[in-house]
Amino acid sequence: MSILFSFLIALLVSALVIYIVGRLNLGLTVDSYGSAIIAAIVIAIVTAVVNWLLGLLGLTIGGGWLGAIVLLVVAAIILMISDRFLPGMKVSGFVGAIVAAVAIAVVSWLLAWVLGFFGIAI
Repeated sequence: MSILFSFLIALLVSALVIYIVGRLNLGLTVDSYGSAIIAAIVIAIVTAVVNWLLGLLGLTIGGGWLGAIVLLVVAAIILMISDRFLPGMKVSGFVGAIVAAVAIAVVSWLLAWVLGFFGIAI
């Protein structure tokens, strides 16, 4: 697959995950699939900036339980930051952001697992 095609598939799958989690009422609401696509783009940009800033500060996130907890908190903060930029997305507090981050991780993993059966890697 070309890089552009892989990027588009990853973007559409991320938007689908955000849309699904938004419909499950787990701390995140999204108005429409179009808002979910914009949310996926904004979240990707904010994630890149946060990871870049953490790298500049020399903070590396290790593996194991502590690394998973740190990544979960960073994902929740990114959701809360993205909430400020997107009128079609609403996060209900920090606990809602944590629950939404866990749900996004689980749904993403399940979708990647299912797509893997069809030979589509994201």
